Amino acid sequence: MTDADQRLRDALGDLPTDAATARDVEDHWQVATYAKWPIVLARGKGSWVEDVAGTRYLDLYGGHCVALPGHCHPRLVAAIQAQAERLVFYSNVLYVDVRALAVERLAALAPPGLARVFLCSTGTEANETAIKIARKHTKRRVIVSMQEGFHGRTLGSLGATGLPTYRDPAYPIPTEHRYVPYGDEAALLAALDEDVAGVILEPIPSMGGIQVAPASWFQALRRRADAVGALVIFDEVQTGFGRTGTFFFGEQVGVTPDLITGAKGVAGGFPVGVTFVREDLAAHITKGEQGTTFGGGPLAAAAIAATARILTEEKLPANAERVGRVLRRELERVPGVVGTRGAGLLIGVDLDRPSAPVVRHLLEEHHILTGTSGDPKQMRLLPPLTLTEKEALLLVPALASVLEAS
Repeated sequence: MTDADQRLRDALGDLPTDAATARDVEDHWQVATYAKWPIVLARGKGSWVEDVAGTRYLDLYGGHCVALPGHCHPRLVAAIQAQAERLVFYSNVLYVDVRALAVERLAALAPPGLARVFLCSTGTEANETAIKIARKHTKRRVIVSMQEGFHGRTLGSLGATGLPTYRDPAYPIPTEHRYVPYGDEAALLAALDEDVAGVILEPIPSMGGIQVAPASWFQALRRRADAVGALVIFDEVQTGFGRTGTFFFGEQVGVTPDLITGAKGVAGGFPVGVTFVREDLAAHITKGEQGTTFGGGPLAAAAIAATARILTEEKLPANAERVGRVLRRELERVPGVVGTRGAGLLIGVDLDRPSAPVVRHLLEEHHILTGTSGDPKQMRLLPPLTLTEKEALLLVPALASVLEAS
């Protein structure tokens, strides 16, 4: 038991001490919406997590793309601990010193012209905000999105989600949407007309299966949107803040959107969403028009400010590009791997067989966490950006062993 374990027990008065009890309690009381592996985690450090029995796992899934600065980065932990002793929460009805620092640091990361931010708690809130701004600005209703896209589980974001597995249970959706295949230029141009308020897309779809369209497709999107007066929204919940090798993916294709949304790792694991807004659009947003109780709370702000500093000073986007490039090269040499797709440390590994059993064997036999995607033969890697080359390459012989055995 670590010192932190003991202090937590002292503070809470009780904590499940074995995996079976923890699983039973969660399964009994939590609404059963999540498919879970039977591991019960207790702690994490860097690219590794540890279960209640002390078994360590190499985390190449990052808590679903969240742990950008690694688990329990000491500078992030120190910032949250210190702020918790100062002020846990106050709303936006008052100014807060640490919130000022957080938004300043976010603005410094933003592409030119998008240095106005709205803080919330989740990616779906960030996307709802962007859609709302697009509809208000254009006075139009229609939103275009990708068939492979995922944008959240509240109704507005769910309506923009092209994946029917997630969208269909909520039909009918109360807004107007058009869905086009990602990367299909002809379909995109046909869908974008003067009835469209905006087009929202993940620059690299993730849950629907990782793939990357050519820069020319993004540039055609930008030109067409400008021609018809529609706004372009990049949902960078999974691609943003350095994961693909640059702070935002638009840098890689020469396109600046009108709005960018982020979440997942923006605060290193603390629940935060953010909408970056083009400055002239922000100038027309009035007081009271948008809001959320917990957006930019002091603890969240401390986590944002610390994470932004870590990403910048430790050059984690560059590390993501370098380690991702090396890992993809080595994975493509493994028999049974058809190829890889993605950018930086957002990697889809295309296999010659279903990925789900492979992911399970990697976990159970090699203690490596990976993920699946909407493509049944694609394994997803979404590790911390602090991942070292040595850690990353542990996957290669493990995957080779699993594929050879199956």
